Amino acid sequence: MSDPRRSPRQITPPGLAPGPGYSHVISVDVPGRLVVVSGQIALDAAGELVGAGDLRAQTRQVFANLHAALSAAGAGWEHVVKLGYYLRDASQVAVVREVRDQTLPAGIAPASTLVEVSRLVRDDLLIEIEALAVAPV
Repeated sequence: MSDPRRSPRQITPPGLAPGPGYSHVISVDVPGRLVVVSGQIALDAAGELVGAGDLRAQTRQVFANLHAALSAAGAGWEHVVKLGYYLRDASQVAVVREVRDQTLPAGIAPASTLVEVSRLVRDDLLIEIEALAVAPV
């Protein structure tokens, strides 16, 4: 069982409005294992695009890929302290939030950054998400 003193703690600083589904500050007492997950895109295990032109389907695949990567490193959503989102159309953030809220367990709200980009590594990709986690030693 994880030591609760070493679990990520969400902090809402005075004077900052609460974030919708994210935390302004995450604090973790170390030691821990830093787990850095490269940006994940909507490719399945065979390298095929999932959800051509469909942000919701691509976002689900990206979260599935993040889950697989975290699991392989012995980490889970409860260890994620930061998510970085790269989105082709930031006006579609509600779709991403909906999938995130369906995927992450209740109460998990990592610090987050969303950046609108003009292009990802492939023209058919609509989203990429990277993760930073601190897992128990």
